Amino acid sequence: MNDTFTPKEALQKLERFCAYQERCHAEVISKLYSLKMSSDEIDNIVFQLIEGNFLNETRFACSFARGKHRIKNWGKIRITNELKLKQISSTNINLALKEISPEEYVATFEQLSERCWNNLHEKNTLKKRKKFCDYMLRRGYESNLVYDKVKTL
Repeated sequence: MNDTFTPKEALQKLERFCAYQERCHAEVISKLYSLKMSSDEIDNIVFQLIEGNFLNETRFACSFARGKHRIKNWGKIRITNELKLKQISSTNINLALKEISPEEYVATFEQLSERCWNNLHEKNTLKKRKKFCDYMLRRGYESNLVYDKVKTL
């Protein structure tokens, strides 16, 4: 198998790559560098992918936020940080966070916190509270939500 691709072959490969699942610009550019494309070719291919609606940063951010919240039960802080790592603009991050309704967010938080609290087998209450808070904060939930919840539990 040859390691070099023509720009046309690379474009087709990237169209499939983007059609398979939503991608951010950084992932696509990194993939193109791995295919040994030049900067000009990369710019051209990314432009064509955007034109063909294969690549859309806003759509990526929204689907990422919905998926990570619904499937992995991540909080808004974790989602924001992960999107920043993928070099998504703050405008798109804010749009993405609006995809999660406040009702759904609170329901997920309540469900996750109850499950976490009940699964912690720690005799010492202070240690149990610390483990609970650490877990919920790692999941990306706001500290005020977590600390209010630990008081009620």
